[in-house]
Amino acid sequence: MYNGGRPVPGYSFDQTQHPVSDEQIKEWLMKLIAGDGAHYGYRKLTVCLRRQYGLIVNKKKVYRLCRELDILKPERRKRLHFPRRLANNREIRGSNQLWEMDVKYGYIAAEQRFFFLLNLIDVYDRSIIDYHMGKTFPVSIQRGLFDCLRGISTQIPLFPLFWSIIESAHMPVNPNY
Repeated sequence: MYNGGRPVPGYSFDQTQHPVSDEQIKEWLMKLIAGDGAHYGYRKLTVCLRRQYGLIVNKKKVYRLCRELDILKPERRKRLHFPRRLANNREIRGSNQLWEMDVKYGYIAAEQRFFFLLNLIDVYDRSIIDYHMGKTFPVSIQRGLFDCLRGISTQIPLFPLFWSIIESAHMPVNPNY
């Protein structure tokens, strides 16, 4: 099956510079597939050939040999990602028209536990409106959000804000924008 280009040499070298035929490499591949490497792809098989047999071989050659042996695994299908609801195609002309909620976590080594940080960010000027830090994730979000909103409820009408919390993490504050 020659398609042009450089002809296939039919051998590779081991680390002592001795030639190893492709037929021997195919036997080793079948032995790896029969053992622990049953679920390995051609890249992991290449690493196994290098480590176990001291072979100097390229992953492209291992791919070609696996294709000839018909032992290639099917390609992984990409997961379908749901479209993220970002502030695209929105013209924000002023502060407090659109907020984002950002949740981050970290680890406290001295206490051997995680902490969670909830930030409310104004999209217009990327300023932090308010934040809350807690030790548990779901309670952090609920308490933190309401603590944040309680502190600023006198400045901004919050009715449209609660509806958008249910829909997504982007929170339009002003219903007329």
